[in-house]
Amino acid sequence: MVRARPAAGSGREGNRRTTSGGRGRPRALAAAALCLALTALTGCTSLASPPRPTASASSAPPAPALPAGVGFQQLTRSLGPGSPVRLTVLSIAPDARARVTGAHGAGMAKAKTVRALADSVGAVAAVNGTYFDIATGRNHSGYEGDPIGLYAEHGRVLSEALNGRPALLVGREGGRIVARVAEAATTGRLRAADGARRELDGVNRVAGLILGCGGVGGDRLLSTGRYQQEPSNGLCTDPDEVVSYNAQWGADSPSGPLGSTEALLSPDGTVIGTRSPAGGPLPAGGGSLYGIGHGATWLRAHARTGTRMAVSLRMTDPAGAPLPGPVETAVGGSVRLLRGGITDPDAARLGGERQPRTIAAVKADGTLLLVVIDGRAKGVSVGATGPEAASLVRSLGAVDAVNLDGGGSATAVVRGQVRNKPRETEGEPVTERPVADAIAVLPGG
Repeated sequence: MVRARPAAGSGREGNRRTTSGGRGRPRALAAAALCLALTALTGCTSLASPPRPTASASSAPPAPALPAGVGFQQLTRSLGPGSPVRLTVLSIAPDARARVTGAHGAGMAKAKTVRALADSVGAVAAVNGTYFDIATGRNHSGYEGDPIGLYAEHGRVLSEALNGRPALLVGREGGRIVARVAEAATTGRLRAADGARRELDGVNRVAGLILGCGGVGGDRLLSTGRYQQEPSNGLCTDPDEVVSYNAQWGADSPSGPLGSTEALLSPDGTVIGTRSPAGGPLPAGGGSLYGIGHGATWLRAHARTGTRMAVSLRMTDPAGAPLPGPVETAVGGSVRLLRGGITDPDAARLGGERQPRTIAAVKADGTLLLVVIDGRAKGVSVGATGPEAASLVRSLGAVDAVNLDGGGSATAVVRGQVRNKPRETEGEPVTERPVADAIAVLPGG
């Protein structure tokens, strides 16, 4: 039988005693009624038919105070004998008195804990967001915390998409939160004052290195040297790129190779100077265009000091059409877990190992679910495979879902406290890993 153990924030029912006392049968009947009420809210009983929680006799601390329409609960489910799994769930209704936004640190290439990111924007709750360049990674570029894949705040793209990968998209329309999961891409363009045009390859990353691949232009998988438009993982390279840096990146652009060129831009896009090789302090409030290979040649020919350079980077669907609906925040993931209430075949690409997961999901009524699945704790919470994670969030009512960064990054913070148990490795102490960015829930609407 699948069992659920209400914990902090699981509602008023979590604080009621369900054990029988001197009155015996009436209390047992009340407990059974409570159990039925909980199971009616949360779904079915198997992973083919998603898990159904039942009430536990354990009491829980009161739920933290959250804005109207924002919910918090913790559940324990079973994936089979000896395989419990603990879920921390934030729900944000479309009419919640709250805002949902991305949050990152002082610079795009600087990692911070989810708790620090939540505090920096005054969030009442937050979970970790995108995958990112980590120092222990096989293909580390030297900038820990740099997001991998799509990341946008306030409608502005701060990290380009791994084109065609799914993302959580959040905006507002008619005073309501509009959340959805969709495959997304980014399209970048440059136009010089002399009319010359060129593709913009990326934003706020090391030129020539495309972690996760799925970029634009001539990206090639480093391990084979062959052209790969959208390999599932690895490091791609491109010797001929122009990458933009903006004020969100940080104080300095990376040191460039011989032959590289960088055009320095004022806040309005005016070229205020160039340097070769590229790399160094960025203009206050401005940014730069950083070229290697043919990209450097193009900048030397067309980025003239005193002229304006038009730089655009917009979010689109994989075919290049504008994304439907409002998009103020975008957080890219690795694979889609649910599509229309059905487990997506891509969920199996996460492999057969049970791991901690962070998932963004949307219910049929538009409610946004931010779910953290604990793992690496034998007998307490074993994590989940991709298909198991899909079934777990479907049992919460989700119809669409995307897998975000997980493992040691999987963290949920509510009212300044880490509410789950993030671990770097099996059986290790609970630790907070610095991450690239977070999905933050702020009061107000």
